[in-house]
Amino acid sequence: MASGFPPQKQETQPGIQHVMEPTPEFSSSNYKPSNKLHGKVALVTGGDSGIGKAVCHCYALEGASVAFTYVKGREDKDADETLRLLHEVKTREAKEPIMIATDLGFEENCKRVVEEVVNSFGRIDVLVNCAAEQHEVSIEDIDEARLERVFRTNIFSQFFLAKYALKHMKEGSSIINTTSVVAYAGHSSLLEYTATKGAIVSFTRGLALQLAPKGIRVNGVAPGPVWTPLITASFSEEAIKQFGSETPMKRAAQPVEVAPSYVFLACNHCSSYYTGQILHPNGGLIVNA
Repeated sequence: MASGFPPQKQETQPGIQHVMEPTPEFSSSNYKPSNKLHGKVALVTGGDSGIGKAVCHCYALEGASVAFTYVKGREDKDADETLRLLHEVKTREAKEPIMIATDLGFEENCKRVVEEVVNSFGRIDVLVNCAAEQHEVSIEDIDEARLERVFRTNIFSQFFLAKYALKHMKEGSSIINTTSVVAYAGHSSLLEYTATKGAIVSFTRGLALQLAPKGIRVNGVAPGPVWTPLITASFSEEAIKQFGSETPMKRAAQPVEVAPSYVFLACNHCSSYYTGQILHPNGGLIVNA
């Protein structure tokens, strides 16, 4: 795979996947499911596109009943396409997938999402926090409203979803939080995003300690550069041309290359002794984890 992508820019967040060139890869014929999540119920935030879509696809292939969230009025076409895909690949025993439109930055909305999933599926076995936003910004230009907005989307939502999902989880359940390589390496222009991703690492480790006595595991994934709508909605055309070239592998990942980390962490017989840990699919970037 080559580094860099054709120049392109989306002016509004969240980004849209179906207009990207090339379209991010969410599936691979090389992925061989083995019933790892048979009978499980999974809630994936931001599942309409990017990493979230790839995770939804893998989970459905592995036998899970899948619910995902999206932003109404912006991500509708991507969400409809993901729902259609999940209907196609779900296993016979799994329930029909559902999609839920919401703004996850507010506690009441997170509570409602959990209630909708439980009303449809009866419980939650795996919570994947994947929704996020980012903006390039100088410290002099940061304003209170957007700083709060980024924190609400990226980290408040994880607190609130975990709070309400836990009421419907049992021993053997799993929470998987999406952080980023920038939590460890920093980023000169993504100050708000970087701060939230660092908070997610600490939140993951603290919650893992709190829930270990209940037999509920809490882990995270810290991807490096990945080709998703978040990139085209936040970086310049020039940056996109070089995106991923800073890694030792000299390229960005596709979402399908990151999603198996989430399968591993959700599967009890694969990762039963993992909690408070962060996986690093980042193309060889060295971080102090």
